[in-house]
Amino acid sequence: MTDHTKPKPRDETSTELAPGARNYRSGVGLAVALIAYIGAVVTANVVTARMGLVPVGFGLLVPAGTYAAGAALLARDFVHRHGGRRWALGAIGVAAILSWFMSTPEIAIASVAAFLIAELVDLVIFSAVRRRGFIRAALTSNLVSAPLDTIVFLVLAGFPLTVDTVLGQMVGKLLWATALPLAVYALVRWIRERRQAV
Repeated sequence: MTDHTKPKPRDETSTELAPGARNYRSGVGLAVALIAYIGAVVTANVVTARMGLVPVGFGLLVPAGTYAAGAALLARDFVHRHGGRRWALGAIGVAAILSWFMSTPEIAIASVAAFLIAELVDLVIFSAVRRRGFIRAALTSNLVSAPLDTIVFLVLAGFPLTVDTVLGQMVGKLLWATALPLAVYALVRWIRERRQAV
């Protein structure tokens, strides 16, 4: 008769993490994502307050913090992945307070409004698409949220709302700050999976 109560010997070749290791890894991932998110939001606001509009390529102009704002959208998706919506909202609050003192009140208010709109879009898009994969969910949610939060930010921060500034933000946020980092992330993940399979 087989003893089903006897624990199975651990397979030393298995790449599956123990629960404690998974929790630690998730905690580290959340901490890194929060630092990146808050840092990107504050950097975007400070740089925009000091430099105004700058070239983004293709003859387009954008607020100087557009690259960092795009990175913030991607970092937010990692915050959601490791911690959830409450952590993301808390990070927006911390970033708003820091931005208020480090940039200008107008830009801080515009930034909070824009990122809250991005959060609402994320509530609908990212959560729905997440089961199909993180990369697809992050790209899809940013494709929808970037145009909306761009318009809100430009209007509230006092920048001109023109075709050039809107298209410029799309280039900065979606191409340079979303698609490129996601491509690097996918490549690194693919390399790790290949090594584990060997």
